[in-house]
Amino acid sequence: MRLLIIGTMRGPLATAAQIAMARGATIANAESIPQGLSTLRLRGADLLFIDLRHPIDEISKAMKEDRISTPIIACGIDPSPEEAAAAIRAGAREFLPLPPDPELIAAILEAVTTEKHDLIWRDPAMEKTIRMAEAVAKSDASVLITGESGTGKEVIARLIHKSSRRSAKPFISVNCAAIPDNLLESELFGHEKGAFTGASHRRIGKFEEAHGGTLLLDEISEMDIRLQAKLLRAIQERVIDRIGGTKPVPVDLRILATSNRALPNSVAKGEFREDLYFRLNVVSLRIPALRERPQDILPLAHHFIAHFSMLNDIPERKMTADAKRKLLAAPWRGNVRELENIMHRAVLLAEGSDITPEAITLDDDPQLYRQRDIAARVVDQAETITRALVGKTVSDVEQGLILDTLDHCLGNRTQAARILGISIRTLRNKLNEYAARGIEISDGHKSQMIA
Repeated sequence: MRLLIIGTMRGPLATAAQIAMARGATIANAESIPQGLSTLRLRGADLLFIDLRHPIDEISKAMKEDRISTPIIACGIDPSPEEAAAAIRAGAREFLPLPPDPELIAAILEAVTTEKHDLIWRDPAMEKTIRMAEAVAKSDASVLITGESGTGKEVIARLIHKSSRRSAKPFISVNCAAIPDNLLESELFGHEKGAFTGASHRRIGKFEEAHGGTLLLDEISEMDIRLQAKLLRAIQERVIDRIGGTKPVPVDLRILATSNRALPNSVAKGEFREDLYFRLNVVSLRIPALRERPQDILPLAHHFIAHFSMLNDIPERKMTADAKRKLLAAPWRGNVRELENIMHRAVLLAEGSDITPEAITLDDDPQLYRQRDIAARVVDQAETITRALVGKTVSDVEQGLILDTLDHCLGNRTQAARILGISIRTLRNKLNEYAARGIEISDGHKSQMIA
């Protein structure tokens, strides 16, 4: 556990640091927010304690802009309820009163180091996967974890890390599908100050942040093929190049990757490098879908009931026999994630002393699933379009919109101008600009140059 403390290390804050060190935390200190941000960018941290006298909203905003997800714990002496609430609204996850309670600090450290879901399994189909994960954890071999969305691939990745010789070092996860392609390179490999517009400081990437530990490349199948070559070099040679850097940076880490797609199919389509696939797929682990491990449904459901009852300060209820039968009969297309959501609703909706079938609202209507599939495709298409626009200038986007609209109208400029909401004269001037730069303008049937 790497703990960064922002504030003057004396008095109660120093006591908090000593208690955390006694619980196994490694401590770094920064006197100010700029120094703290510099430490986060250059070395990273698993948890941040910050003195309430510093503007928490300032560091929270800066961390979001830099996509740093380290949890923030605000600390203060004899705070009023209003001060504590304001700290939470400003971005702190919890408030730690000072002087510190050793048991409270221990609880905070434990909560941060515990993964989102405990690994719960009873079914033999899952046991085979768990045993294999524990066996390969002792080595440094790359592992490719596959399975449908919601099956718990990251949970297995964390199990491998915790069972490995690197367990005391960082476990860093990066979602390759959630970050635009032109930002993912900086996210992975970092950048030097001035490497590009807006790079006002050096920032280490996830490879350096995971040094000594494990790096999880979540949904690796979504990575742009142009970035895959740089990733392959980093994995093979254990060195990375920061954007704008002048010399390679050595890294020591283990690579895990997940995918909900069949990567061999992506390789066959030319969407994924074959050499990178073989480099990642030294060991292959497949997580069975929840419908393939029916003996896990009820233990997981009981776990979620206990968890959400405690979280919402609600007495823990038992499930009736009919409620259990309803869960066992469900198709679970969304796997463990769907079960979690359904049990969360059940805890909130249940009336009386038991959770009955009425409180378990299953999303098993085929029409609803068709609507969800359509909505998911629309969202995916929108995200793809949005990610494609990131990094382009307004002029580039305008040009693409004008030319695509003209092509859609089969070269009819009057109709294209009407759709674009501009005058025919403005459209003509734009097209003449493009032609002067050597850009071909379509008339709907063939490409021609505007004279």
